[in-house]
Amino acid sequence: MIKVKSRAGESVEQMVKRFKRMCGKEGIIRDIKRISYYEKPSEKNRRRRRKAARSAKFSSRY
Repeated sequence: MIKVKSRAGESVEQMVKRFKRMCGKEGIIRDIKRISYYEKPSEKNRRRRRKAARSAKFSSRY
């Protein structure tokens, strides 16, 4: 769970911006968008295979 405490002299807009940045780093928004609609099992497998291929390609570079 992400908690944002107010810093000295920090405005509400800055706190919201910091909260959004933390959510982006944690991947919360991406997960919510992915879960918000039904994904067929074949689409899940395809997405996982693409992710694995992308990570294998990246790891083979270095």
